[in-house]
Parts: sequence; structure tokens; C-alpha cells
Amino acid sequence: MNPSVKKALKIILPILLGLFLIWYSYSMTSAADRREIIKYIREANLFWVGISVLIGIMSHISRAIRWNYLLEPLGYAPRLRNNILIILMAYFANLGIPRSGEVLRATALATYEGVPFQKGFGTIVTERVIDLIMLFLVIVIALFSQTEIILEFLSEKGIGFTASALLLLGGILGLFIFRAFLKLSDSKLALKLRGIIRGLLEGVLSIFKMKRKWAFIGHTIFIWGAYFAMFWVIKYTVPETLGLSAGELLVAFVAGAFAMTATPGGLGLYPLAVSKSLTLFGISEVSGDAFGWIMWIAQTLMVVFFGAISFLLLPLWNRNK
Repeated sequence: MNPSVKKALKIILPILLGLFLIWYSYSMTSAADRREIIKYIREANLFWVGISVLIGIMSHISRAIRWNYLLEPLGYAPRLRNNILIILMAYFANLGIPRSGEVLRATALATYEGVPFQKGFGTIVTERVIDLIMLFLVIVIALFSQTEIILEFLSEKGIGFTASALLLLGGILGLFIFRAFLKLSDSKLALKLRGIIRGLLEGVLSIFKMKRKWAFIGHTIFIWGAYFAMFWVIKYTVPETLGLSAGELLVAFVAGAFAMTATPGGLGLYPLAVSKSLTLFGISEVSGDAFGWIMWIAQTLMVVFFGAISFLLLPLWNRNK
């Protein structure tokens, strides 16, 4: 396949998937349900929406501070103001072109702070690995906190305890086979994967060699705590979700996190994933849809607004560059 066509498909297909899911959600709800969802969205308490947005901004500031902890051992100390603007720009760019934000971050850092692209991009990859580890930990916490509900759901779908145990054992066995393949095979694929994994491990282990490793870990915990907090406060905008516990919301949070990686900014999929997760805990699809859309609209507007401003302010505040 032509490389340019392949690149275009990587951009267009996720957007088309998101638009299809919006159409699917629309077609699967009745006119009365749609009116009720829109009513919930219109009447959402703006105080709690504002709190969610504020927490989101705080997470971006914390991420900007944490980024400097990765750059410091390399001999660079970018201005915090620039870091914040670059991060907001990157999130904005990711809404249109998936994963373009990472390249933009490294490029902007090289342009305005003189950090070589390769070094800047390396720190961004390390960040992504740490975020992946944190997501895995959140998934584990969600599974342990809501084990009964999840097993009950699987049982309703025809997957009993025995089948679940077999799936788990199959997954563990698959990991051992994969590890043996990486260790023993000399194929190009195995060598490439070994190089990738080695680089990722080096990135993670470099955290423990940095001067302010505990501050880095503290900011990482704060960032993910803020992600969940900005999701949690949205429950106060929909009457039916007021009684949801933190553990129950954590399951929906995980579903939403996966949705964000499948389509640009979770377009179409995020509200659907959150809604389906909330139905596990007795929340109606109408209230679940409203919750998902309020959360998605609030955070998307935040990224668009502050991201667009950052695109304007960054060159203005760095005219000498």
C-alpha cells in the first residue's frame, strides 16, 4: 500500500468510526430518549462541570511540571509556561490527527526551548509508558473492587467462573509463550520487539535514577487521581448517578479511558462506553448516555478552547524564537 494512502487511512478511519458511532447511538435511541438526554445536558449543573474542567487544567499543569523532571537529567529546564502551552496544543492536535500531539510536543520543545527532537520525544515516550502502567493499575483496582458485579455480568453473557478462570490461565500461558519467543527467537520481529521492550524498560528505570524521583511519582499519582476526580464530579450533574460509589464509577472510567484511544478524543465511542458500563450498576441508558456526553463535551471543549489559545500564545510569548 502507498505510504501516503496508509497515513491518510490512519487519520480518516478513526474519525469515520467515531462519526459512525455517533450515528449508531442516535439511531438506537428513541425520540423521547433523545429529548431526555438533551434535557439532562442542558440542565447539567455548570458548577460541577466547571469543577471537572478546573481539575482537568490542574492535571495538565502537573504534567508540565513532571515533564521537567524527565528533562532535567538531560541538562534542560524548559520554562513551565511553555511546557503547559505545548501540552495543551498537543491534546488539541490529537483531537484531529491521532498521536500527532506527541510529535508536535517534541517539535515545539525543540523550537522554543532548544531541546533536541530525539531527546524530547524520548521523554514523551517514557511518559506514555508510565501512563500505561498507571492505567493497568487502575484496571486491577477496578477489577478487585467490583469483582462480583463483573463476574455476574460475565455469567449473564454465558461466561461462567470456570470459563473466566480458563481465559485468565490462557492469558498467563500466552504471556509465557510470548516471553519465550522473545528470548529464544532470532527472527526480525523478535529482535525488533526486544529492542522496543528494552527501550521502554530503560525509560521506566530511568525514573529511579533521577534526582527528584519521588516528586515525579507524586505528580504521576496526582495526574491520575485528577483524571478520576474530574470524571467522578460529573455524577452530580445527572440525578440518577448521584448514588454511584467510587468503585462503580472506576469501572466506567476505565471503559472511557480505552475509548479515548480508539477514536480521536473518544469521538462517538466515549459516551457509548461509559453508558454501557454504568448500566452494570442499574443506571438507565438515558442517564448513562447523558453522563457520558456531559463528560465528553466538557473535556473536549476545554481542550479545544485552551489548545487554540495555546497555539496563539506560544509564538507570541516566544517571539525571539
